[in-house]
Amino acid sequence: MSDLYEFGRSEYRVHPKSFRLRRQPTAPDGNSDKAQNRTDLAALVAELSELQTVLAADNRYGLLLVFQAMDAAGKDGTIRAVLSGVNPAGCEVTSFKAPSTTELDHDYMWRIAQAMPPKGHIGVFNRSHYEEVLAVKVMPQYLAAQRLPRAAAAGNALWKERYQSICDFERHWARNGTVILKFFLNVSKAEQAKRLVERIDDKKANWKFSPVDVEMRKKWGDYMHAYEDALRATSTAYAPWYAIPADSKSYMRKTVAEIVVQTLRGLKLKYPNGTTPKPELHKLRALLA
Repeated sequence: MSDLYEFGRSEYRVHPKSFRLRRQPTAPDGNSDKAQNRTDLAALVAELSELQTVLAADNRYGLLLVFQAMDAAGKDGTIRAVLSGVNPAGCEVTSFKAPSTTELDHDYMWRIAQAMPPKGHIGVFNRSHYEEVLAVKVMPQYLAAQRLPRAAAAGNALWKERYQSICDFERHWARNGTVILKFFLNVSKAEQAKRLVERIDDKKANWKFSPVDVEMRKKWGDYMHAYEDALRATSTAYAPWYAIPADSKSYMRKTVAEIVVQTLRGLKLKYPNGTTPKPELHKLRALLA
């Protein structure tokens, strides 16, 4: 299936056959100019604000941005920085936490479908349905809580089935006008440790720190394997993944914004023609003068 949309071009796009997470950079090549990155980001944010207005007026597409990463990689800051100029009335951010009892009584995509952006809107998933093949894969107790009748018998085939189900859902959404961009913010283990220490040392940031973050670091290798498997299995022509270097926050934010803006440009969005004939418009304008 060829690309349904003209996605932003980037060296960080995940190509399933060649992608290996250990080979992916966590920092940009060479020295990243923080001041220039911020200047570039400001220009991209301004353009994104204009594109969002046309997206709403055009009303043919919805845009879904999916963010996945290890703790302290910068998801919240990136979402805030990239979308700082958009109209909040046309943008919804959903953070998927541990599922509720009601949600566990449904299939794992049930709550995701309800949060999909309508046409003309931008939807953001801060963590997403991919937790079902990441955290749930690494932490068996999460899978047990779902009470699946055939989980034990399915074994490793369960994850392949989930990859396929996710791809099927995303293909359906894409065919119906949802443009899907998925970002894995690729932070190094050393940089994560530095940021977690900063959260401990800064009293204003203590609330961001959880002892669970330290426990999760013990499973770093398991998570990296899970991420590689998931990205290779679900980076598609209609819903691509981008593995963005996250050790430099300014570079990461600029790079994400570039991909989003390039993708929206490729949609060839346009304002619809008004339904009122021009002669009538001129008459009405005269009444307002």
